[in-house]
Amino acid sequence: MADADNQEETEYLEEEEEVEDEGDQGAVAEAEEAPAEEDFADTSLAKFKEVQDKEFVEVRLPSDVLGEAQAAWQAFISSASSREAAGEAIYAALFDSAPSLQSLFKTARSVMAMRFMNGLNSIISSAASPSALKVQVETLGFQHLDLEVTVPRVVIFRDAIIDLFDMEMGARFSSKAKLGFMAILNYVGGAYIYIRREYAVRIRIINKSWRTANNKAADFMDQGEEGAAEGAEGGEGDAGD
Repeated sequence: MADADNQEETEYLEEEEEVEDEGDQGAVAEAEEAPAEEDFADTSLAKFKEVQDKEFVEVRLPSDVLGEAQAAWQAFISSASSREAAGEAIYAALFDSAPSLQSLFKTARSVMAMRFMNGLNSIISSAASPSALKVQVETLGFQHLDLEVTVPRVVIFRDAIIDLFDMEMGARFSSKAKLGFMAILNYVGGAYIYIRREYAVRIRIINKSWRTANNKAADFMDQGEEGAAEGAEGGEGDAGD
């Protein structure tokens, strides 16, 4: 009887050890998976230290970097007397650093300033969701197809924004916030270039085909009207006879 009890206790202990082993293996697996996700985020951040215009994909920034960038953006808006004033500061910073860029924009200064403000706000607000950020940037990219966006111009815009935040917020514009803004602005600028290069040609082809179809339709209508007029004149001649 004692042997049976000892055997049952031994089996129980063996089962308990197996469960513990499985638990340890699971914990090891989770620990191995966690750095992979972190590496992915770090890779994205390192990649977007420069303007990337060869591809347009979803990007996920490290949560701490993104959080600092979003906090800095809110601090910048709060420090201005109004959203219009914040937009005006962005406009002034951009064109003071590169007056030649003013020729790209035909819209009134006050309108353009608010567009800069609203565009940046929508980008920063959606940056926590890679898919939402991509859709937002793509939408803005299509709205700027008429602008010749280049890497040097993106760098000018990016540096003007970074310098403005540095000046306005000082220590509140942390190194992580700066890193986050550089990555976001490089991503957006590269996307604008990519969209213009890849999609503008297709859109021109569609527009050309549309004009051709419209011209053919107009010619057909003109021919129809001429035929109707000739028929009416023939009818009047027959009636006179």
